[in-house]
Amino acid sequence: MRSYRSLFRTPEFTPFLLSFAASAAAQTIGGLALGTLVFRATGSPFLSAVSTFGPQLAQLLGGAFLLSGADRLPPRAVLTGISLAFAAGTGVLALPGLPVGAVFVVVLLQGLVAALGGGVRGGLMNEILTKDGYVLGRSVYNMLWGLTQMAGFATGGALLAVLSPRSCLLLAAALYVLAAVVTRLGLTARPARAEGRPSVAATWRVNALLWSSGPRRLAYLGLWVPNGLVVGGDSLYVPYAPEAAGTLYACGALGMFAGDLAVGRLVPPAVRRRLATPLRLLLAAPYLCFFLRPGVVLSAVAVTVASVGFAASLVLLERLMSLTPDDLAGQALGLHVTGMAAMQGVGAVLAGTVAQLTSPATAITLMAAGSVTVTLALALLSRRAGRGTAAVPATAD
Repeated sequence: MRSYRSLFRTPEFTPFLLSFAASAAAQTIGGLALGTLVFRATGSPFLSAVSTFGPQLAQLLGGAFLLSGADRLPPRAVLTGISLAFAAGTGVLALPGLPVGAVFVVVLLQGLVAALGGGVRGGLMNEILTKDGYVLGRSVYNMLWGLTQMAGFATGGALLAVLSPRSCLLLAAALYVLAAVVTRLGLTARPARAEGRPSVAATWRVNALLWSSGPRRLAYLGLWVPNGLVVGGDSLYVPYAPEAAGTLYACGALGMFAGDLAVGRLVPPAVRRRLATPLRLLLAAPYLCFFLRPGVVLSAVAVTVASVGFAASLVLLERLMSLTPDDLAGQALGLHVTGMAAMQGVGAVLAGTVAQLTSPATAITLMAAGSVTVTLALALLSRRAGRGTAAVPATAD
């Protein structure tokens, strides 16, 4: 296992992380501000949840049409352009008097652009790091995401106490511009990893190839569905506890950081491979107590403990990369990001709908119960697939 010191000596890894941190900070502050803005304007938990996590749902369309560009376009130029596009879109969201319908149009466009960005960024990290450093590098990437969320949501919550949501959106737009500058100045201009022009046909063909493998399908479903259902419940923090939503999001980021640190750096690889199911169960189980409508303190404890389970993604991504050819790494990771984001968006819509009909606490509990059920079903399918593979003797083609 490589050390953090050797990891940060890798050329370009530090500016790669810094550009991601600026973009992630913009996303957290902007998402919280937009969700608050929509909730204040409409009073609707459904619209608040969709405005906060709607771009993730829109990524499904981007994944269907744009993902071939993840390996067939120069990464630095793409990431710079995407950050500038998000800066422009976030600036539009800050316009006074913007109708709610127009807000969701911008959210949709941002989601389409983000689908390509997830694949490009994931493939670039796979290119910057050697194979023996991928899991450790990914854990640092995830921990940075957790730290940035903690700082972003805590800062966003504090800023919303003294500034308007539109002012916070303008701050988020400035952070996207900073991400574009760091990307342009800190990363090397690399050629595309794969030959050919990006196209819808190429996107569908490679997506079908990636999905054709049973083990890869189970890895993707394990990455997407339990996570998406839990994050859907998380989207209700604003209507569940309007004055403490930033605190709950920050606690979730703290738990995510702790889980990625432990699993990525401290857990031996042989043990790590067996943790996918336990970690996914941990991700959902603490939220079952929300049925009792606990106060902010107990809710924060439950959120922190549960979010340690997000480290299941490290285990499953390591498994996914071991099953994927290098020249498809960008699109494979892009498909993961797209599917995960889409399921988070579906989760937010589902949770918002249930909350609209019942209450945010009930919706959070039901989403957690669904996540536990799916995790147990996937574990059973994986066990059966493993027995079936072992029972069939290898044959020559």
